[in-house]
Amino acid sequence: MKEKIKQLIQLQDYDNKIKEVMKKKSDGPLKIQKLKEELDWLEMKFREESQKLDSLRKENRELDRAIQDIENKVKKSNIKLTSIKSNKEYTAALKEIEDLKKNKLMTEDKALELMEMTEEIEQRCLESKKKWTKIKKKFEEDKHEIEEEDIKLDAELESLETEKAKCLQATDQEMLKKYLFLMERKSGLAISSVIKGVCQACHMGIPPQKFNELIKGNTLLTCPYCHRIIFWGEEIHYQEVLNNVGLSGYCFNSYRL
Repeated sequence: MKEKIKQLIQLQDYDNKIKEVMKKKSDGPLKIQKLKEELDWLEMKFREESQKLDSLRKENRELDRAIQDIENKVKKSNIKLTSIKSNKEYTAALKEIEDLKKNKLMTEDKALELMEMTEEIEQRCLESKKKWTKIKKKFEEDKHEIEEEDIKLDAELESLETEKAKCLQATDQEMLKKYLFLMERKSGLAISSVIKGVCQACHMGIPPQKFNELIKGNTLLTCPYCHRIIFWGEEIHYQEVLNNVGLSGYCFNSYRL
């Protein structure tokens, strides 16, 4: 029975390692996707700010033309003063010039305000572009690194699947059926050690009578609480296989004493 349990321990380790590799393979694309979303957001932000900057520059040019037009009108009005004969017309012309100067002053104030806004947006655009360039570089580097890692993970996965297939052939078929049944219903953890009378999967104490049976190791037992296959983790007979599996899976984290 102990030899059969050892086969299940080995099989569980292969399944845990395969699960870890699959998680790493899925984590890579998620990381790339997160960077891509950040990159796209920065690009959209930069595009919006660039459009706003173009709009401000256009408005600035229009204000410059408006100021120039007002200055031209003032010049014409000043020339017109020299030819005016009546006081009424002269007074009206002076008021027109004064109104033009007030309008010019308001337009210049608005142009100054727009200029400040333009400089602010220009700075934001510059910072956004720098940040986008930095994220773009990191995206390309991480993408390349993840793609390289994915190739290694594929090779590791293929090796694990091959070793698992050998283990499946060597495992007692009746125990294998139970193991596969539990794997499907117990979140990928079918077997657990019992250390100091406690199931390391559900952390519940095993009843004394059942624990005594477990120590004898003559029959296949399951935890009365989580119903996983259990074995006495302090049994010297299991130490070699526990060391060989490298304690890779979360069900083996408590095996070392």
